Amino acid sequence: MSKFSSVNKELIEILNNEYISALNDFNMDNWLACFSQQGQYILTAEENIRRNLPVAFMLDDCYARLKDRVKQVMEIQYDSSEHYQMRHFTQLISATESENGVIETKFNFSVYYTPRDTHQTETLCVGKYEDSIVIEKGEALFQKRVAIVDTNVLPRYVVYPV
Repeated sequence: MSKFSSVNKELIEILNNEYISALNDFNMDNWLACFSQQGQYILTAEENIRRNLPVAFMLDDCYARLKDRVKQVMEIQYDSSEHYQMRHFTQLISATESENGVIETKFNFSVYYTPRDTHQTETLCVGKYEDSIVIEKGEALFQKRVAIVDTNVLPRYVVYPV
């Protein structure tokens, strides 16, 4: 990890914690607040990355689509979705800062879910985040977060970003 300051590492960890707390607490407005105005979120499978396939479970390739994701989860699909509680566990495994100030990070993650009707916890997915993070006004924000799951088949319909 070259050209990486501990101050930025702390900001990155704070950003990641705010991101997973927002999802674990079902707070999509706080999830959106983790992204810059140029923010993107992609949820895809490792196989799609490896085979260079432009297929994704979720593809929010601009900030307007991130806002649409929030509206979809909180308003449009709210009454028709089978909601579940998530718990995220993450581990920062690398971070490098480029000369233009963008920080590239990788986190391993595991996400567990508990359906509200069965109350039996299972693994939703395991994978890694590949991020581009910018520091704006002393705050870290995702310019891009790509969640890459290890499998191309998930155990259930995914309502929320992971």
